[in-house]
Amino acid sequence: MAAGREKSSTTAQIAMAVGQASEYLGAHPEEARYRDSYARATLEGGLVASVTGPGGERLLTDMPKGIGGTAVAPSPGWFLRAAEASCIASLVAIRAAATGVTIDSLEVEVDSESDDRGILGLDPGIPAGALAVRVVARIRSSGTSDAGLRELVDWAVDHCPVADTVRRAVPVEVDVEVATG
Repeated sequence: MAAGREKSSTTAQIAMAVGQASEYLGAHPEEARYRDSYARATLEGGLVASVTGPGGERLLTDMPKGIGGTAVAPSPGWFLRAAEASCIASLVAIRAAATGVTIDSLEVEVDSESDDRGILGLDPGIPAGALAVRVVARIRSSGTSDAGLRELVDWAVDHCPVADTVRRAVPVEVDVEVATG
C-alpha cells in the first residue's frame, strides 16, 4: 500500500454505500442536485498551470513543446482522458458491487483523435476539442459471461459523469472578473 493511501473499499462496502445513497436520494431527490467543487487554475509561467481544489487537491499541467509548452507535466487534455478512464473504471466497480459481480481485473484506457488546427484557430470548421474518443476496457471475471461484462462496461460508460459531460451539449457560463490596479 502506497504511503498516504487508505486501504481500498471492499466490494461489500461499495455495495452497501451505493444502496444507502440510492435509498436516501430516492427519498430525498431535492438533495441530489448540487454545485460541484471548483478546480482553480493559476498560470505559473509559460503554459504551466497549477490547478488546486478546496480540499487541498493539486495538479500541474503544461502544453506540448510544439505549441510553446515545455511538456514538464501532462496536458489538460490528458487529464480529461485520465478523468474519463478512472471514472469509467470506478463505475464498473460500483455497478459490479451493486449487482454481485466479482471483477478479477480491470483496466480502462481512453484515447482520442484531435486536429491541432482547431485549438490554434486556424480553421473555424475544425473543433478545438477531440474529434472522437475511444474507450478500451480490459476486464476479467471468472463468474460472468462476456455479454454480462460488456453490459457492465456499457452501463459504466453510460453513467460516467465525465463521459456524459463531454458527449452532450452542456451549457457553459463564463464570468470574467477583471482585476484593476
